[in-house]
Amino acid sequence: MANIPFDDRDGQIWFNGEMIEWRKAKVHVLTHGLHYASSVFEGERVYNGTVFKLTEHTERLHESARQMGFEIPYSVEEINAAHDVVLKANGIADGYVRPLAWRGSEMMGVSAQHNRINLAIAAWEWPSYFSPEARMAGIKLMIAPWRRPDPQCAPVHAKAAGLYMICTLSKHEAERQGYHDALMLDWRGQVAEATGANVFFVMPDGAIHTPIPDCFLNGITRQTVIGLARDAGYEVVERAIMPEDIAQAREVFLTGTAAEITPVGQIADAHFTPGDVTRTLIDAYDDLVGRGHKLTAAASVSAA
Repeated sequence: MANIPFDDRDGQIWFNGEMIEWRKAKVHVLTHGLHYASSVFEGERVYNGTVFKLTEHTERLHESARQMGFEIPYSVEEINAAHDVVLKANGIADGYVRPLAWRGSEMMGVSAQHNRINLAIAAWEWPSYFSPEARMAGIKLMIAPWRRPDPQCAPVHAKAAGLYMICTLSKHEAERQGYHDALMLDWRGQVAEATGANVFFVMPDGAIHTPIPDCFLNGITRQTVIGLARDAGYEVVERAIMPEDIAQAREVFLTGTAAEITPVGQIADAHFTPGDVTRTLIDAYDDLVGRGHKLTAAASVSAA
C-alpha cells in the first residue's frame, strides 16, 4: 500500500467517537488546525496486534494538547479502547497508528477558544522499517539547515504539528543532497536530534552519550532504549553534545517509533561503523516488542 494516497485507501477510521469509512474521514478547508497548526498527534507502533506502550503515548497526547491550550474530550482509557476498535476493524497485526487532535472550524482567526476539539485515530499496515541486514548498513545524515527553537519560542515538549515544519524542510534538503535524513542542532548550536528521531553516540570508552531533551521530545522509544542499555550494563550519559564531539563516536544510532533503532554510518564528513553496542540494543528491542528474531541470527543466516 506504500504508493496508495492516504486519502484513497480501504478501511475505517475512528472519528470523534464513531467508526467511519476511510475515504469519508474529511474536515473542512477552513479548519483551524490546518491554518494555524493547532493540532497534536502521536505515532505508535503495533507489534503482534498490540500497540507498544499505548498508555504512555495517549498520556503524551493529552499533555501535548494541554501545552497547546486545549483539552481532548476523551479520557486516556477511552482513547486506548478506541485503538483496539481501530486495529480490529482494519485487521492490523503489525502496523502504525496515528491519533490526531485538532481545533475545528467554528472560529477562523488566531483566536479559537470556542472551536470544537476533534480526535481521529487511523491505523495502517507497516512491517519492519528495514530488513535486519539493511538496519546494520548505517544511514547517512547531513547537518540540517534549520535549528530546534528555544523553549521560550515554542511549546517544544509537545508533539505539535507546527514543530515539524522545519523537520520537513530539513529532510527534503537532506534527500535532495543524497542523504537519508538530517541531524538538527538547537538554537545554541548543540546537537539535538534527527528530523523525527533521537540520536545516541557510543564514545571510545564504551559509554553511550545522548543530548539532554530540553528543547525537543524525550521520545518514548528513547526512554525505552536508555532502559535497555542500562539493563545491558552500558553507561548512558545525557549531556550537552557539540558538533565537534560527533567525530569522536565509534557508533551512532537513532531511536524513534518509525526508526526503532537505526544505525548511522555517516554524519556530514564523519563516518562510523555500526557495531556490537548497536547490534545488542537492536536485539534487545526486538525481544521486547516480540518481533521474534535476532538480528545476529538473521545476519548469520544471510552471511551463510
